[in-house]
Amino acid sequence: MKIGIGIPNAVPGTPGSTLIEWANRAEDRGFHALATIDRFAYPTNDALTTLAAAGAVTSRIGLLTDILLAPAYEPVHLAKVTATVDQLSNGRLTLGLAPGGREDDYTATGRDFAGRGAVFDDTLSLLRQAWRGQPVGGVTREAAPTPVREHRVPILVGGSGERAVRRTAEWGDGWTSGGAPPEQAAAFIPRIQAAWAEARRDGEPRLAALAYYSLGDDAEAGSLAYLRDYYGFLGPYADTIAAGALRSEQALKGAVSAFADAGFTEFYLMPTYADPDQVHRLADAVL
Repeated sequence: MKIGIGIPNAVPGTPGSTLIEWANRAEDRGFHALATIDRFAYPTNDALTTLAAAGAVTSRIGLLTDILLAPAYEPVHLAKVTATVDQLSNGRLTLGLAPGGREDDYTATGRDFAGRGAVFDDTLSLLRQAWRGQPVGGVTREAAPTPVREHRVPILVGGSGERAVRRTAEWGDGWTSGGAPPEQAAAFIPRIQAAWAEARRDGEPRLAALAYYSLGDDAEAGSLAYLRDYYGFLGPYADTIAAGALRSEQALKGAVSAFADAGFTEFYLMPTYADPDQVHRLADAVL
């Protein structure tokens, strides 16, 4: 199982210089990829801009949105920006895409929350067309540059319903779990694999999972505060999420083993404290 690390673009107040240093350290320590979190109604650093900058200062590490709220974006612009980041990074971008479940993100962008599922399907189709150089958006010329790998950017589909299964088989290179514990996430894998086989897709789907982490007594208070704030819309349950982050080497090693045993091919540890030393602490624990 490949192990990646999140970049703290969603931790409020994180300077851009920290994101750059984080990316450099993550590549130096041998992580598989850098992952971003996407939100609009929260003071995050933009996910795709962050990955473009990280790609510019690195040369090997993969880049992943986990996840990007695809229906909240104007789709032609999304096709152009994602193909551009892919070009700038020489084909290192993977898009984790999902509709998301926070209505305020759609209110902030003026996009339709109730119809986001249908918009997501249309966006997935448009992305493929635009990346292949086919005209989209009612114009007669191409709208986006061509991605580096096979005229496409790889896609991991997020979600846990039947639509997510169908989209993975039809449009995706695999599926990404939205932070569920290993036993719960693993129960979804056979559905993905069955749909993949039924669609006569070649090879095996990529299967990604993520979990939150922080390491060190100096990081615990900041980690708890961030997660309680980020999930504050859930009321008291935010405390449960905050307490559930992996905060010891033993817990991290156990999670890595559990997700690997469940059949996941990729595992991303998402930071909850934006000190770049967290990169080295995590690498020492799990690599």
